[in-house]
Amino acid sequence: MEFDVVIVGAGPAGLSAACRLMQQANEAEQELTVCVVEKGSEVGAHILSGAVIESRALDELFPDWKEMGAPLNTPVTEEQIFILKNEEQSIKVPNAFVPKTMHNHGNYIASLGNLCRWLAEQAEQLGVEIFPGFAASEILYDTDGAVKGISTGDMGITQNGTKKAGYMPGIDIHATYTIFAEGCRGNLGKELIEKFNLSKESDPQHYGLGIKEIWDIDPDKHKAGLVIHGTGWPLDKGSTGGSFLYHTNDHQIVVGLIVDLNYSNPHLSPFEEMQRMKHHPIFKQYLEGGTRVREHAIKSLSMR
Repeated sequence: MEFDVVIVGAGPAGLSAACRLMQQANEAEQELTVCVVEKGSEVGAHILSGAVIESRALDELFPDWKEMGAPLNTPVTEEQIFILKNEEQSIKVPNAFVPKTMHNHGNYIASLGNLCRWLAEQAEQLGVEIFPGFAASEILYDTDGAVKGISTGDMGITQNGTKKAGYMPGIDIHATYTIFAEGCRGNLGKELIEKFNLSKESDPQHYGLGIKEIWDIDPDKHKAGLVIHGTGWPLDKGSTGGSFLYHTNDHQIVVGLIVDLNYSNPHLSPFEEMQRMKHHPIFKQYLEGGTRVREHAIKSLSMR
Protein backbone atom coordinates (compact mmCIF):
# COMPACT_ATOMS: atom_id res chain seq x y z
CA MET A 1 0.00 0.00 0.00
CA GLU A 2 1.26 3.48 -0.88
CA PHE A 3 0.57 6.69 1.04
CA ASP A 4 2.12 10.11 1.26
CA VAL A 5 2.29 9.83 5.04
CA VAL A 6 1.94 6.84 7.37
CA ILE A 7 1.60 7.46 11.11
CA VAL A 8 2.31 4.72 13.66
CA GLY A 9 0.05 5.05 16.68
CA ALA A 10 -3.45 6.52 17.11
CA GLY A 11 -2.71 8.34 20.32
CA PRO A 12 -3.15 12.09 20.81
CA ALA A 13 0.14 12.88 19.05
CA GLY A 14 -0.43 10.67 16.01
CA LEU A 15 -4.04 11.71 15.49
CA SER A 16 -3.26 15.40 15.98
CA ALA A 17 -0.49 15.14 13.39
CA ALA A 18 -2.87 13.45 10.95
CA CYS A 19 -5.51 16.13 11.45
CA ARG A 20 -3.04 18.99 11.01
CA LEU A 21 -1.52 17.51 7.86
CA MET A 22 -4.95 17.17 6.25
CA GLN A 23 -5.94 20.67 7.35
CA GLN A 24 -2.83 22.08 5.68
CA ALA A 25 -3.40 20.02 2.54
CA ASN A 26 -7.02 21.16 2.30
CA GLU A 27 -6.03 24.81 2.84
CA ALA A 28 -3.45 24.51 0.05
CA GLU A 29 -5.94 22.61 -2.15
CA GLN A 30 -3.43 19.81 -2.53
CA GLU A 31 -4.19 16.11 -2.55
CA LEU A 32 -2.61 14.20 0.34
CA THR A 33 -3.02 10.59 1.45
CA VAL A 34 -2.50 9.89 5.15
CA CYS A 35 -3.03 6.66 7.07
CA VAL A 36 -2.74 5.82 10.76
CA VAL A 37 -2.05 2.28 11.98
CA GLU A 38 -3.04 1.41 15.54
CA LYS A 39 -2.25 -1.82 17.39
CA GLY A 40 -5.32 -1.58 19.64
CA SER A 41 -8.57 -3.22 18.60
CA GLU A 42 -10.05 0.27 18.41
CA VAL A 43 -8.78 3.80 18.78
CA GLY A 44 -8.39 4.52 22.49
CA ALA A 45 -8.16 0.87 23.53
CA HIS A 46 -4.58 1.33 24.78
CA ILE A 47 -4.98 4.89 26.07
CA LEU A 48 -5.26 4.33 29.81
CA SER A 49 -4.69 7.80 31.20
CA GLY A 50 -7.19 9.70 33.27
CA ALA A 51 -5.75 13.12 32.70
CA VAL A 52 -5.81 16.81 33.44
CA ILE A 53 -5.53 18.36 29.99
CA GLU A 54 -4.28 21.81 29.07
CA SER A 55 -6.30 22.67 25.96
CA ARG A 56 -3.84 25.09 24.30
CA ALA A 57 -2.79 22.64 21.58
CA LEU A 58 -6.42 21.66 20.96
CA ASP A 59 -7.34 25.36 20.76
CA GLU A 60 -4.84 25.71 17.93
CA LEU A 61 -5.87 22.52 16.14
CA PHE A 62 -9.65 23.00 16.39
CA PRO A 63 -10.47 26.51 17.70
CA ASP A 64 -14.18 25.61 17.90
CA TRP A 65 -13.68 22.25 19.63
CA LYS A 66 -16.36 23.00 22.20
CA GLU A 67 -19.00 23.47 19.52
CA MET A 68 -17.67 20.35 17.78
CA GLY A 69 -18.37 18.25 20.89
CA ALA A 70 -14.87 17.42 22.12
CA PRO A 71 -15.18 15.37 25.34
CA LEU A 72 -13.63 17.95 27.66
CA ASN A 73 -16.62 18.56 29.91
CA THR A 74 -15.17 18.92 33.40
CA PRO A 75 -13.16 22.11 33.96
CA VAL A 76 -10.85 22.17 36.98
CA THR A 77 -12.62 24.10 39.75
CA GLU A 78 -10.27 23.46 42.67
CA GLU A 79 -6.83 21.96 43.20
CA GLN A 80 -5.08 20.72 46.30
CA ILE A 81 -1.50 19.51 46.76
CA PHE A 82 -0.43 17.52 49.80
CA ILE A 83 2.82 16.27 51.24
CA LEU A 84 1.94 12.91 52.79
CA LYS A 85 4.08 12.38 55.89
CA ASN A 86 2.83 8.91 56.86
CA GLU A 87 -0.30 6.76 56.72
CA GLU A 88 -2.31 9.32 58.70
CA GLN A 89 -0.69 12.75 58.48
CA SER A 90 -0.29 15.22 55.63
CA ILE A 91 0.56 18.86 55.01
CA LYS A 92 -1.41 20.90 52.48
CA VAL A 93 0.86 23.05 50.33
CA PRO A 94 -0.35 26.69 50.11
CA ASN A 95 -1.13 27.72 46.54
CA ALA A 96 1.43 30.51 46.77
CA PHE A 97 4.20 27.89 47.02
CA VAL A 98 2.91 25.66 44.20
CA PRO A 99 5.07 25.95 41.02
CA LYS A 100 3.33 27.67 38.13
CA THR A 101 3.59 24.54 35.98
CA MET A 102 1.42 22.65 38.49
CA HIS A 103 -1.45 25.16 38.49
CA ASN A 104 -4.40 23.71 36.61
CA HIS A 105 -6.78 26.67 36.42
CA GLY A 106 -8.33 26.64 32.96
CA ASN A 107 -7.51 22.95 32.38
CA TYR A 108 -9.94 20.04 32.05
CA ILE A 109 -10.30 16.63 33.68
CA ALA A 110 -10.91 14.19 30.86
CA SER A 111 -10.53 10.66 29.58
CA LEU A 112 -7.65 10.67 27.13
CA GLY A 113 -9.15 7.57 25.49
CA ASN A 114 -12.40 9.41 24.75
CA LEU A 115 -10.45 12.39 23.44
CA CYS A 116 -8.54 10.11 21.06
CA ARG A 117 -11.79 8.58 19.78
CA TRP A 118 -13.07 12.08 19.08
CA LEU A 119 -9.83 13.04 17.33
CA ALA A 120 -10.14 9.92 15.19
CA GLU A 121 -13.60 11.01 14.09
CA GLN A 122 -12.24 14.42 13.09
CA ALA A 123 -9.32 12.84 11.25
CA GLU A 124 -11.58 10.54 9.24
CA GLN A 125 -13.84 13.46 8.32
CA LEU A 126 -10.76 15.24 7.00
CA GLY A 127 -9.90 12.22 4.84
CA VAL A 128 -7.43 10.26 6.98
CA GLU A 129 -7.56 6.47 6.78
CA ILE A 130 -7.29 4.75 10.19
CA PHE A 131 -6.50 1.05 10.53
CA PRO A 132 -7.10 -0.19 14.11
CA GLY A 133 -6.00 -3.69 15.01
CA PHE A 134 -2.84 -3.48 12.92
CA ALA A 135 0.43 -3.30 14.82
CA ALA A 136 3.48 -1.95 13.01
CA SER A 137 6.01 -4.72 13.57
CA GLU A 138 8.89 -3.76 11.28
CA ILE A 139 10.49 -0.63 9.83
CA LEU A 140 11.15 -0.72 6.10
CA TYR A 141 14.28 0.93 4.70
CA ASP A 142 15.30 1.79 1.15
CA THR A 143 18.66 0.97 -0.39
CA ASP A 144 20.18 4.16 1.05
CA GLY A 145 19.09 3.24 4.57
CA ALA A 146 16.30 5.81 4.80
CA VAL A 147 12.93 4.87 6.26
CA LYS A 148 10.40 4.13 3.53
CA GLY A 149 7.49 2.81 5.61
CA ILE A 150 6.46 0.03 7.92
CA SER A 151 5.19 -3.53 7.81
CA THR A 152 2.27 -4.77 9.91
CA GLY A 153 2.56 -8.07 11.72
CA ASP A 154 1.01 -11.32 10.57
CA MET A 155 -2.36 -12.10 12.16
CA GLY A 156 -3.76 -15.51 13.04
CA ILE A 157 -0.55 -17.09 14.36
CA THR A 158 -0.62 -19.58 17.23
CA GLN A 159 1.79 -19.44 20.15
CA ASN A 160 4.00 -22.10 18.54
CA GLY A 161 4.16 -20.15 15.27
CA THR A 162 1.75 -22.15 13.13
CA LYS A 163 -0.93 -20.50 11.02
CA LYS A 164 -4.55 -20.64 12.16
CA ALA A 165 -7.60 -20.75 9.89
CA GLY A 166 -7.95 -16.97 10.01
CA TYR A 167 -4.31 -16.32 9.13
CA MET A 168 -3.65 -12.98 7.44
CA PRO A 169 -0.15 -11.98 6.32
CA GLY A 170 1.23 -8.58 7.22
CA ILE A 171 1.06 -5.66 4.83
CA ASP A 172 3.91 -3.45 3.68
CA ILE A 173 2.91 0.22 3.80
CA HIS A 174 5.22 2.56 1.90
CA ALA A 175 5.17 6.31 2.41
CA THR A 176 7.16 9.41 1.55
CA TYR A 177 7.07 10.32 5.24
CA THR A 178 6.70 8.01 8.23
CA ILE A 179 5.78 9.47 11.61
CA PHE A 180 6.37 7.32 14.68
CA ALA A 181 3.97 8.15 17.51
CA GLU A 182 3.87 4.74 19.17
CA GLY A 183 4.33 5.98 22.73
CA CYS A 184 6.86 5.38 25.46
CA ARG A 185 9.66 2.88 24.74
CA GLY A 186 8.08 1.56 21.58
CA ASN A 187 9.94 -1.26 19.84
CA LEU A 188 10.25 0.65 16.59
CA GLY A 189 11.29 3.81 18.40
CA LYS A 190 14.09 1.97 20.20
CA GLU A 191 15.32 0.63 16.86
CA LEU A 192 15.33 4.11 15.32
CA ILE A 193 17.12 5.65 18.31
CA GLU A 194 19.87 3.06 18.05
CA LYS A 195 20.17 3.03 14.26
CA PHE A 196 20.32 6.82 13.82
CA ASN A 197 21.91 7.61 17.20
CA LEU A 198 19.00 9.92 18.07
CA SER A 199 19.85 10.02 21.77
CA LYS A 200 23.26 11.59 21.17
CA GLU A 201 23.74 14.76 23.24
CA SER A 202 20.30 14.27 24.80
CA ASP A 203 19.35 14.02 28.45
CA PRO A 204 18.43 10.49 29.58
CA GLN A 205 14.73 9.73 29.71
CA HIS A 206 12.94 9.49 33.05
CA TYR A 207 10.57 6.52 33.26
CA GLY A 208 7.84 5.56 35.68
CA LEU A 209 4.98 3.13 36.21
CA GLY A 210 1.49 4.56 36.51
CA ILE A 211 -1.44 2.70 38.07
CA LYS A 212 -4.97 4.03 37.74
CA GLU A 213 -8.43 3.04 38.95
CA ILE A 214 -11.86 4.49 38.19
CA TRP A 215 -14.40 4.59 41.02
CA ASP A 216 -18.08 5.40 41.42
CA ILE A 217 -18.39 7.28 44.69
CA ASP A 218 -21.11 8.62 46.96
CA PRO A 219 -22.71 11.61 45.15
CA ASP A 220 -22.59 13.58 48.41
CA LYS A 221 -18.79 13.27 48.40
CA HIS A 222 -18.31 14.10 44.75
CA LYS A 223 -16.86 17.49 43.80
CA ALA A 224 -16.71 17.73 40.01
CA GLY A 225 -13.53 19.50 38.93
CA LEU A 226 -11.51 18.87 42.11
CA VAL A 227 -7.88 17.92 41.44
CA ILE A 228 -5.72 16.43 44.21
CA HIS A 229 -2.00 15.66 43.92
CA GLY A 230 0.18 14.09 46.58
CA THR A 231 3.85 13.40 47.14
CA GLY A 232 5.78 11.54 49.82
CA TRP A 233 4.25 8.55 51.59
CA PRO A 234 3.90 5.67 50.78
CA LEU A 235 6.96 6.17 48.55
CA ASP A 236 10.01 6.43 50.77
CA LYS A 237 13.35 4.75 51.39
CA GLY A 238 14.78 5.27 47.92
CA SER A 239 11.57 5.53 45.89
CA THR A 240 9.91 8.63 44.47
CA GLY A 241 6.77 9.48 42.56
CA GLY A 242 3.34 10.93 43.26
CA SER A 243 -0.34 10.23 43.77
CA PHE A 244 -3.44 11.80 42.25
CA LEU A 245 -7.22 11.86 42.56
CA TYR A 246 -9.42 13.65 40.02
CA HIS A 247 -13.17 14.20 40.33
CA THR A 248 -14.65 13.72 36.86
CA ASN A 249 -18.33 13.89 35.96
CA ASP A 250 -21.11 11.34 36.64
CA HIS A 251 -20.02 10.95 40.29
CA GLN A 252 -16.80 9.23 39.26
CA ILE A 253 -13.20 9.77 40.31
CA VAL A 254 -9.87 8.71 38.87
CA VAL A 255 -7.28 7.72 41.46
CA GLY A 256 -3.74 6.55 40.90
CA LEU A 257 -0.08 6.38 41.78
CA ILE A 258 3.05 6.98 39.69
CA VAL A 259 6.29 5.32 40.81
CA ASP A 260 9.59 6.40 39.29
CA LEU A 261 11.54 3.43 37.93
CA ASN A 262 14.72 4.42 39.75
CA TYR A 263 13.52 2.90 43.04
CA SER A 264 16.26 1.02 44.85
CA ASN A 265 14.19 -1.61 46.69
CA PRO A 266 13.80 -4.62 44.33
CA HIS A 267 10.89 -5.93 46.42
CA LEU A 268 8.79 -2.78 46.06
CA SER A 269 5.39 -3.45 44.46
CA PRO A 270 3.82 -0.32 42.94
CA PHE A 271 0.40 -1.99 43.02
CA GLU A 272 0.66 -2.79 46.74
CA GLU A 273 1.89 0.74 47.45
CA MET A 274 -1.21 2.10 45.77
CA GLN A 275 -3.47 -0.11 47.88
CA ARG A 276 -1.82 1.37 50.98
CA MET A 277 -2.13 4.87 49.57
CA LYS A 278 -5.89 4.57 49.17
CA HIS A 279 -6.27 4.15 52.94
CA HIS A 280 -4.73 7.55 53.67
CA PRO A 281 -7.42 9.97 54.96
CA ILE A 282 -6.86 12.30 51.97
CA PHE A 283 -8.07 9.54 49.61
CA LYS A 284 -10.18 7.41 51.93
CA GLN A 285 -12.64 10.25 52.57
CA TYR A 286 -13.79 9.99 48.96
CA LEU A 287 -13.30 6.26 48.30
CA GLU A 288 -15.08 4.93 51.37
CA GLY A 289 -18.47 3.53 50.38
CA GLY A 290 -17.59 3.70 46.68
CA THR A 291 -17.15 0.98 44.07
CA ARG A 292 -14.24 0.38 41.76
CA VAL A 293 -15.60 0.10 38.23
CA ARG A 294 -12.36 -0.37 36.28
CA GLU A 295 -9.49 -2.68 37.10
CA HIS A 296 -6.13 -1.12 37.72
CA ALA A 297 -4.07 -0.30 34.68
CA ILE A 298 -0.30 -0.27 34.51
CA LYS A 299 1.55 1.67 31.85
CA SER A 300 4.97 3.07 31.15
CA LEU A 301 5.46 6.80 31.29
CA SER A 302 8.22 8.89 29.85
CA MET A 303 8.86 12.15 31.68
CA ARG A 304 11.58 14.62 30.66
